[in-house]
Order: sequence, then C-alpha cells, then structure tokens
Amino acid sequence: MRINEDLSKPVIVHSAQLDWIPSPAAGVDRRMLYRVGGEVARATSIVRYAPGSAFPRHVHSGGEEILVLEGTFEDEHGDYPAGSYFRNPPGTSHIPASKNGCTIFVRLWQYRQDDGTQIVRHPGEGESAPLREGVEAARVLFDDGTERVSIESWLPGSAVSVENHRGLEFLVLSGGLVAGDEQLEPQSWGRLPAGEALKAITGPEGAEIWIKDAPLQHPDVLQLP
Repeated sequence: MRINEDLSKPVIVHSAQLDWIPSPAAGVDRRMLYRVGGEVARATSIVRYAPGSAFPRHVHSGGEEILVLEGTFEDEHGDYPAGSYFRNPPGTSHIPASKNGCTIFVRLWQYRQDDGTQIVRHPGEGESAPLREGVEAARVLFDDGTERVSIESWLPGSAVSVENHRGLEFLVLSGGLVAGDEQLEPQSWGRLPAGEALKAITGPEGAEIWIKDAPLQHPDVLQLP
C-alpha cells in the first residue's frame, strides 16, 4: 500500500473527511495519511479506539510516536489524556487500550537507527520556546538536534510563517487557518519538503498546531522488514 509516498511533494490531508478503515483489532479504526507497506508499514495515521477496545501486545520494532487528540489512551504503564505526547523507541512494547474511547495521532517506522530516547510529556509539559510573530505560546516536546517537535498556539487573525530548512510536518489540533488555497481545520495534516515554508493566516479562533521540524525521512531511517 502506498499513500502520499512522494516526499518531494507538499501534501495536505483533511483527515476528518476520510473514511475510517478497520484495523486487525476489533474497535480500532484508522485514517491513513501516509503509508508505505502492508500491515507492517512506515505510516502516519489518525487512530480511533472505541470504548473498551484494545490492541494486542506488540513490540515497536520500528518505533512509535503518539499524540493523544481526544479522550484517554491507556496501556499497562499508565493513562494518557488528550494532549499527552510520547515516543516509544524500537524494542519497546505495550498493550494499548482505551476504557472510554480515544483518538490518537500515530507515526510508525520513522525512527533513526540510533534513536533510543523514550519520553512522555503530559498535557501542558514541555520547555517554553521563543515565539515567532503571531504566536502567543510554544512548547518544545522533543529536540535532539536532529528533529524538533513542538506545539504552538497561534493568535487569532494572524499571519504566521514557519521556516523550513529540514522538512516540516504539522497537524492542526484546534481552531483553523488558511495555508495557500487550503482551509485547515482540526485534524488537518500537512507535510512540506525542505525549503518550502509554512505560511498561514489564522481564523477568528486562532489555532493550536503540532509541528515536527525534521527530515521527512531520515537518511538512516530503520528499514522495514
């Protein structure tokens, strides 16, 4: 399966308009944003857990990065309400579930060979970051010099520009904005190759946005089996 696999082209996906596709686990459905591979794939997805659903224990052979969008995501290590962010590097494992249901943003098999950092950021955690014009708050969730992950709150009716030297991936968490000819709403996802800045104008509610500043595919990305 190949979905938005050409990393040299900009892409925006309005994921809220996509159909839900069942996963192998009952009650767990997906909206696929980027995918290369079969059931084991290099992938970026929105995943929905119905109340009481769970996924069998599995090892993250290619690493897993998650942002909880709605509800509370759970595993044997704890509960993660909306706004939680964590990175499970290659070799870690868990039994993901949700008692009351949840929606998460997930990136799989996109880790570098030497990235073994495991972190959990609870809602509101992260280091404050310098503010660009039009931004009222910014938190860095992860920065190892090779990739930087942050959440920013953009002011209403503001023009915001995000430079792009390595590659950008972003997800609108709340509010809305216009980028080019596209009207972006919550769970709109985008990816821009290096050199193409993200330029947007926010709507009357402003916007909260998750941003990854990193190569769209690391040169030493883990190889799929």
